[in-house]
Amino acid sequence: MIELLAPAGDFECLEAAINYGCDAVYLGGKGYGMRAASKNFDFDELKKAADLAHSKGVRVHLTCNTLPSNDETDRFPDFIKNAETAGVDAVIVCDMGVMGMVKKYAPSLELHVSTQFGIVNYAAANELYNLGAKRVVLSREVDIENIKRIREKIPDDMEIEAFVHGAMCVSFSGRCLLSAYMTGRDANKGECAQPCRWKYSLMEEKRPGQYFPVSEDDNGTYILNAKDMCMIHHLDKLIEAGVGSFKIEGRAKSAYYVATVTNAYSTALRYIKEGKQVPDWVENEVYNVSHREYCTGFYFNREDAEEIYSHSGYERDCDFVGTIDRCENGKIYLTQRNYFTVNDDLEVLMPNKEPVKFKPKALYNSEGQEITVANKATEKLTALCDDKFTDNSILRRVNK
Repeated sequence: MIELLAPAGDFECLEAAINYGCDAVYLGGKGYGMRAASKNFDFDELKKAADLAHSKGVRVHLTCNTLPSNDETDRFPDFIKNAETAGVDAVIVCDMGVMGMVKKYAPSLELHVSTQFGIVNYAAANELYNLGAKRVVLSREVDIENIKRIREKIPDDMEIEAFVHGAMCVSFSGRCLLSAYMTGRDANKGECAQPCRWKYSLMEEKRPGQYFPVSEDDNGTYILNAKDMCMIHHLDKLIEAGVGSFKIEGRAKSAYYVATVTNAYSTALRYIKEGKQVPDWVENEVYNVSHREYCTGFYFNREDAEEIYSHSGYERDCDFVGTIDRCENGKIYLTQRNYFTVNDDLEVLMPNKEPVKFKPKALYNSEGQEITVANKATEKLTALCDDKFTDNSILRRVNK
């Protein structure tokens, strides 16, 4: 089994993940998930999401991987019963009590044990299997050689899931108290304020107000600022090691991010399955979304995952400017999402296809007036163009 697991922070992201080639999505309900800032799904939305996903052959994994308080534990049985009724396929957990309650109150759901649990060896995986776990999401600290050892020493029907793309955390398996200590927002309940990304200097107690750089850079240093993970160049090695589910981080990211990254990994995996070389354009797609400097995490050389000390900024080669609703009779109907002009270097991204250059013969606003500049977010526009594109394709501006 080879599965691409994409994030869905809201319904728009869910549709993007499905349209651009995922095999499964993971999402959160209104509680118990590690991304409290995402819109997430109430039970009616969860049922709608499950129905849509299943109609496309896509599975739904529900995140229940926070560390619940006693009061939250009291409410969990009703929560998980409703989630089972809504039609989710699996639950991602990291608490033994939650694991037991899922087995008791929603026995039809698969149990997947979260990376928050900190699984780094086969003994832990086997014990979790004995407790009913179908899958383990390995800690991001596990390298490829140890993934191979775990795969060799666990049951054949136990699945291994591993992260392949997205933000990294400086704390072991995401178990962090820094955010709660500094801001009152508990990272273990999905409310992380990411203080590890902040800029720090030293101050000596008898010299209040005097800030000293931690490094040789006079502007200070981002001492805990992790790079982003990107394994698109090494998916074949993870397959050989025994990973079955390839997980993209990003439930707090935009639909454009989800679509672009999902498309890149889905297409790469398709080429690998067919025994073909992954084209450069596929691997380059990951640079067209907002990201920090990329690394391969701890899979190979641990030095590759060292923090970025000079800044905490993002970079990208493209900007998302709109979606193509439909094409009819030489006209393209689109919804603007960001500023662009007809003279910009534009291209269209369609599922599992190389991006196509887009140059409209003319562009009209919602009132039928010809324009050269689109500067009203969410306005419905019409472009004259002989090309035809898939409905809901992405329109973007190339900046490089």
